[in-house]
Amino acid sequence: MARATQPMVFVDLETTGATATVDRITEIGIVEVDEDGEVHQWSTLVNPQTPIPSFIQGLTGITDSMVADAPLFESVADEVMARLHGRLFVAHNARFDYGFLKNEFKRLGLTFKAPVLCTVKLSRKLYPQHAKHSLDALIERHDLHMPARHRALADADVLRQFWQVLARDVDADVLDKAVSELTGRSSWPTHLDPALLDDLPEKHGVYRFYGDNDLPLYIGKANNLRQRILSHFSADHRLAKEMSLSQQVRRIDWIETPGEMGALLTEAQMIKRWQPIHNRRLRRSDELCTWRLVPFQHDDDEGLRPELAWARDLDWGRQDAVYGLFGSQRDALKTLRELAEDAQLCLATMGLEKVQTGRPCFGYQLKRCSGACVGEESLSAHTARLQRVLADWQVQVWPYGGPVAVKEGAAWHILDAWCYLGTARCEADVDHLLAQGRPTFDKDTYKILVSWLPKMVVEPLATQRETLS
Repeated sequence: MARATQPMVFVDLETTGATATVDRITEIGIVEVDEDGEVHQWSTLVNPQTPIPSFIQGLTGITDSMVADAPLFESVADEVMARLHGRLFVAHNARFDYGFLKNEFKRLGLTFKAPVLCTVKLSRKLYPQHAKHSLDALIERHDLHMPARHRALADADVLRQFWQVLARDVDADVLDKAVSELTGRSSWPTHLDPALLDDLPEKHGVYRFYGDNDLPLYIGKANNLRQRILSHFSADHRLAKEMSLSQQVRRIDWIETPGEMGALLTEAQMIKRWQPIHNRRLRRSDELCTWRLVPFQHDDDEGLRPELAWARDLDWGRQDAVYGLFGSQRDALKTLRELAEDAQLCLATMGLEKVQTGRPCFGYQLKRCSGACVGEESLSAHTARLQRVLADWQVQVWPYGGPVAVKEGAAWHILDAWCYLGTARCEADVDHLLAQGRPTFDKDTYKILVSWLPKMVVEPLATQRETLS
């Protein structure tokens, strides 16, 4: 597939800047390679209808005077579309060139879509031993001919030369596999809209797979949405779970987040809300419970013993001295028994075993208890050991006086008492989130925040409101 058996087009653009939605094209270079290997070259300057920044003029050599009499993009749009149609779109940092062309066509009310292959990613995949994969690095490493660097047609032809090197030096099956994986076309389910492939962003976010209705089948988090979504389908022939998901999915959507922390929080929140059938981890469990220590007295001795407490009775995040987050009473009891037995704590003294006062517990008879049940260990000493054993299980108290803002990218995550209220981009968003009130305490959100907050800049919300406005 990846040889001369499919038509290809090697593309390079020169532009007025790096933002496809704002900046414009100043030059287009296209090298077409037909199925039989025949090569056709075409290029044109383009009037961008905006001044070219001086540093870009210095980089490319393309000046305002050179493009003053050049055609507008709308004048060459039909020819460009015809040359690109039905071909594999190959470019260096391909999302850049593809994005610019897609936006230029969009301004004219035209839709442009093509399978895209990035030669930066292709070089990284085939030559992982090398650290650099810029066009200059490829030119030097593979001894490619470059008559005019940073001119569109010359740069496009360098990519054609690079492809010739790959066709000569790389095993055909290896090259074909690499192209298939990078374009994603070979594994994309036929029942999904192929146009989605062109829209998948390479950003942090959360994605949802749907079946025949509006209930998500699966919700996932990604540091690179495009890469992660495609990975589900590239693995569908190896993993039963991925195969099943691939066969059921009919629609995909996603939400971009400012970073990984936002993706994790959004994923946990959405899974709790929608309960997708393919998500086992992070799904809602029974009501949370925990252990707290309550005082008790025997004769003249005083100590503490564990008592099971339920989420509905606690102010989670502000509750001091509670231990463990359990989805059921059974899990809480099992964990506490295991901890007690390992530390030779007395189950009877802890209230986990019923024995007559003053009589030895079962663990004492097996030499698994230090004797608090028969007075050989004081209640205060037993309590001290119990507190040491439980220390690693203590639920952290919210270390701030109220809601806080955590900056990630261009947004702020609003948090309170280990709860995620939402993400704000302006002061109005903050007011809206605070007005909704604090959501139910969630164990998975708590774990995410305990892990991430030490890495982030956390500021009391009152000091951030001006920044957010």
